[in-house]
Amino acid sequence: GGIEKETIKGYVHKAGGDEKSSVKYETDFEVPNDFGEIGAVLVENEHHTEMFLETITLHGFPEGPIHFDCASWVHSKFDDPTKRIFFTNKCYLPSETPSGLRRLREEELSNLRGNGEGTRKSFERVYDYDIYNDIGDPDKSLDLQRPPLGGKERPYPRRCRTGRPHSEADRWSEKRNGGKFYVPRDECFSEVKELTFSTKALHSVLLILLPSLGKIIVEKDLEFPFFHEIDSLFSVGLDLPPQADGIEQGFLGAMMPRLVRQVSGDPQSVLRFETPETINRDRFFWFRDEEFARQTIAGLNPLSISLVTEWPLRSKLDPVIYGPQESAITSEIINQEIGGILTVEKAIEEKKLFILDYHDILLPYVSKVRKLKGKTLYGSRTLFFLTPEGTLRPLVIELTRPPMDGEGQWKQVFTPSWHSTSVWLWRIAKAHVLAHDSGYHQLINHWLRTHCVTEPYVIATNRQLSVMHPIYKLLHPHFRYTLEINALAREALINADGTIESTFAPGKYAMEISSAVYDQLWRFDMEALPEELIRRGMAIKDPFAPHGLRLTIKDYPYANDGLLLWDSIKLWVTDYVNHYYPDSSAVELDEELQAWWKEIRTVGHADKKDEPWWPNLKTPNNLIGILSTIIWVTSGHHAAVNFGQYTYGGYFPNRPTIARTKMPTEDPSEEEWKEFIKKPEKALLKCFPSQLQATRVMAVLDILSTHSPDEEYIGEKMEPSWGEEPVIRDAFERFKERLKKLEGLIDERNENTKLKNRNGAGIVPYELLKPFSKPGVTGKGVPCSISI
Repeated sequence: GGIEKETIKGYVHKAGGDEKSSVKYETDFEVPNDFGEIGAVLVENEHHTEMFLETITLHGFPEGPIHFDCASWVHSKFDDPTKRIFFTNKCYLPSETPSGLRRLREEELSNLRGNGEGTRKSFERVYDYDIYNDIGDPDKSLDLQRPPLGGKERPYPRRCRTGRPHSEADRWSEKRNGGKFYVPRDECFSEVKELTFSTKALHSVLLILLPSLGKIIVEKDLEFPFFHEIDSLFSVGLDLPPQADGIEQGFLGAMMPRLVRQVSGDPQSVLRFETPETINRDRFFWFRDEEFARQTIAGLNPLSISLVTEWPLRSKLDPVIYGPQESAITSEIINQEIGGILTVEKAIEEKKLFILDYHDILLPYVSKVRKLKGKTLYGSRTLFFLTPEGTLRPLVIELTRPPMDGEGQWKQVFTPSWHSTSVWLWRIAKAHVLAHDSGYHQLINHWLRTHCVTEPYVIATNRQLSVMHPIYKLLHPHFRYTLEINALAREALINADGTIESTFAPGKYAMEISSAVYDQLWRFDMEALPEELIRRGMAIKDPFAPHGLRLTIKDYPYANDGLLLWDSIKLWVTDYVNHYYPDSSAVELDEELQAWWKEIRTVGHADKKDEPWWPNLKTPNNLIGILSTIIWVTSGHHAAVNFGQYTYGGYFPNRPTIARTKMPTEDPSEEEWKEFIKKPEKALLKCFPSQLQATRVMAVLDILSTHSPDEEYIGEKMEPSWGEEPVIRDAFERFKERLKKLEGLIDERNENTKLKNRNGAGIVPYELLKPFSKPGVTGKGVPCSISI
């Protein structure tokens, strides 16, 4: 009601259920007739252990029961005497909050912000910011020292603060402590929701299985001697030791049934990989040039290809350091490869020339990476031609090495050929480009542009928006488990000598490259799908075209399906925002909302706080654009680059994560050249990842591509607060119906023989943006959040 009343106490007693599932507690207490509308309940846990509180329901009111959907861990009062505050499902803008709830609303936000001091404890729910200074582990070895990311020298988004002490060996680094990384308690994978399968499986792969592989494959740089040895990973497998770091094989088998199997009649377990759908359909899919080109718009990384708009191609890097800026790809070469259909100038004018450009991004790191054992690197450019059929044809690959070790710049152009030597050089050059593309996909389009940039959104939302705020209610499903999966990534994926460093092309410089790309290229206003396509020249604005865009490649599966999903998301957000914000003044006067957007820009992305491109937050349309972008990134964008990882990367020759040897034509000795001419297949196998690198990546990709049994898909589950507001409930039902129609439209497109980039002999249909999926590795399904 109008004033805050004295607390009415009730002690709950167990009334049913069992300890292994849910337990019901009940109590009776009297509420005076003049108390007014119930708005909040304070809870104190007198047990010595934490409890997961699902719901509170108050019965006995004339208007019916009052529901509190809590879904939160409540700490023991012996850990922290602060009572937990739970609000009803009803939404209030700050200015509309009943006076009796205002102090509690502010108090709860203050508890979540903490005081910025001390080491965070596992039961706490404190959201705060820090730089990425815990990737290295200098206390373990100075070889594992890594520079912090975040700040003027190496700009980066902020992560969730843990407050651990600084390393003794490096005062700029934080101690890793060896235990589980802190995330606010409610961000952890919930045992009650039975997500333990996913998190334990991921932990098992990263912290148990991968180290044990190093004991099976003792020689870590050993290549696969023959292609049939690669194929045997799917048919025979690798024998696992009886125990992996003290863990019984039975445990690994239970956690990873797709990977670890018991051999019939034998106590021995084997690591045997499921055959990816791609190679199931076409054993030689990875070998074909047309599939190499098709995957740039319908594969795992459809976010890197861009339109060529300037000619000739030139580097923007300093020629004094990196050598001549002019590309070795000349008009004559392109004209010859196009085959006289039209000139290069005409091809650019007609928007038929496209590029994968990893030249300027990678070239500054080539000399550093080449000092690492078993690694090499180039800057690369790959050009494609849009055929009259609407498919892409690869034309040329250019590989560049900057001046180093007293030698001048080296660069060479490789083309498809009808001569055996040139054909094998082309195949090896393709392996290098694919390694560059795999690294950029994983580090930038996957990690940086979804997981990493979203972490500040999660932190700011919990610090600045009350759980009663309607925008908190809208965003909350899209942040489920993101902080937990990101903490696990810092623990065992992107850390020093982790999976990314040890198996991907940039090695120990991977995260530095990620920082450089964030600094040079990342812009919030370009992360919405339409703007992102326009930036790469893959679309132009056209008010008469569907979605207001005209695609430069009409049959572009990622863009075609993505724009339908984007439109559905934006319509849902528009309905939601317009209900709570009928005019601009409501947006501008919402102090929590303004503080939220300011904190994202100036603290969460502090190194870009002065950029002029950040959207203003003054109107409902501003808010719709900001929220649609965040929701797209956490759902559609992430699904498109994550759940096809095993399908396209499980057979690693299709997407090698590293190219370990230089091109046979780069300053070869007489003996090296003779060896290549005599046995070119061996040169390609040596270039591919080693046996240890390949099996490590395959195991990780299998787990990362898996939907958990309780995955929450976009448009599937109505949040309780939405169901209690008729306008929002109806808007969500319309959203859900649009997504069901999208499923059918995608099926129709995949069956359309005219769409040659998603239909053909041996081609896996493009389903990554189909909203719903069953559990497992399915190559489809768009979860609400970045939960794996």
